[in-house]
Amino acid sequence: MAPAAGMKKAPGRRVHDQDHQSARSFRALVYPSGIDLSSRTLQRLSGLLAGHRRRIGSRWRRLTCGRQVLLVLAHLRYGDTYARLAAGFYIAVATAYRYTREAVDLLAALAPTLERARETVRKKAYVILGGTLLPIDRIAADQPYYSGKKKQHEMNIQVLADPAGRLIWASDALPGAVHDLTAAPAHGIPAALTADHIKCWADKAYQGAGPAVRVPFRGKKLRDWRRRHNRDHTKIRSHSERAMATLKCWRLLRKLRCSTTRITAVVRAIVTLELAN
Repeated sequence: MAPAAGMKKAPGRRVHDQDHQSARSFRALVYPSGIDLSSRTLQRLSGLLAGHRRRIGSRWRRLTCGRQVLLVLAHLRYGDTYARLAAGFYIAVATAYRYTREAVDLLAALAPTLERARETVRKKAYVILGGTLLPIDRIAADQPYYSGKKKQHEMNIQVLADPAGRLIWASDALPGAVHDLTAAPAHGIPAALTADHIKCWADKAYQGAGPAVRVPFRGKKLRDWRRRHNRDHTKIRSHSERAMATLKCWRLLRKLRCSTTRITAVVRAIVTLELAN
């Protein structure tokens, strides 16, 4: 119905129509990129997803298994947000979240437990124990996750590495306020190493963790054999830092923006991928 003569149109109507048309014509720009992982990683995870789809009877998906793997690897390796992934793969943000969560849960179930890691550790001359803190986006009220060491909210992860610094096992995530000396016994690490008579090297934070855990001596005026012990420990510590750097290569771990209950699953998924790579 046409408006009567002299009557004005409702204010803002034309602007609203223009905004609606521009929103419909808007399309995000996408560009190809690369992921510094081997094709073996993609093939293994694709096969894992294909088997999962057959088990649950999934007949059709918006993305194939290979494309879903690329989405998940981009999220874990480079920390791409769900919004960016959705725009790049032409899917909804909720779909990107579901695809990522599905793959992370499958990978997390394959991560080695401490019992399985002990089988690998027994074949090594010694292992290296270390702890790392993963930053998270918590608020000031979440005091259990606040680390006084880094002055920010973090999660505590314990790591076992071989003499070359290769990752063997990573623990569940604990709040950042938990000290390494408390976190290691909480996961049963010193008891497991002692039971298997496995030699372990760790830093000063693990002083008093147990007879199997060797730490550097404190003080400046040390005897010759203690000084040599500390020099050897310094060399071994560089390998421990290599294992930590392996985890930090996955940029999602540099700033975790997910629920604290999901962090353990994310870390386990990344450990599975790292061991398979």
